[in-house]
Amino acid sequence: MKLLTVNVGRPKVVEYTDTPGGTTGIDKQPADGAVRVTDPGPKGEAGGGVAGDTVCDVRHHGGTDQAVYAFAREDLDFWERELGRPITNGAFGENLTTSGLDVSGARIGERWRIGDTLVLEVTSGRIPCRTFAGWLGEKGWVKRFTQQGAPGAYLRVIEPGEIRAGDAIEIVHRPDHEVTVHMAFRSETTERTLLPRVLAAGEALHPELLKAARDYVAKQTA
Repeated sequence: MKLLTVNVGRPKVVEYTDTPGGTTGIDKQPADGAVRVTDPGPKGEAGGGVAGDTVCDVRHHGGTDQAVYAFAREDLDFWERELGRPITNGAFGENLTTSGLDVSGARIGERWRIGDTLVLEVTSGRIPCRTFAGWLGEKGWVKRFTQQGAPGAYLRVIEPGEIRAGDAIEIVHRPDHEVTVHMAFRSETTERTLLPRVLAAGEALHPELLKAARDYVAKQTA
């Protein structure tokens, strides 16, 4: 398992986003050399955790529990075949493009060591948005991406560090529950009845998903 590229985006003005100011950093490009990754701070106040990357919409992106976004090259290859066009590393807005790692099959709370010092923890899947759809320009993109169920993973920073293309990825902790990124994503999108089951991941869950699951259970038992 290895890191193919570390990708960063610069803000650009576009017509397909509702971000204040009309800017997005979704078009990410592989960075040269080492890149520092740290905890950016609270969502809504901070951007992402990857140095040199711009998060334009802090309402929905960035912050401690979405500090880094990872997507598997294998899943990009799937979409290349489906869409019939090249998809470069970073084109889905991911900070990390990986190889040999089942990103959407990772368990919530799973920890990865990348390079010598960086340790990340899986928190949730990525929910497709208007900006993502507008950037790709594919009809019905949000529905297609959701149905595929391989959203990639958001991660929080447990131990900061520097990483670079080619670094090894090691799974250093894998929880014993069944809650994968794929399951968590389905619970937020197409199968809300899964919400009680995702509670098995506990505090490792993204706080927004944890609250949604608890609220769902409370309503069912009221």
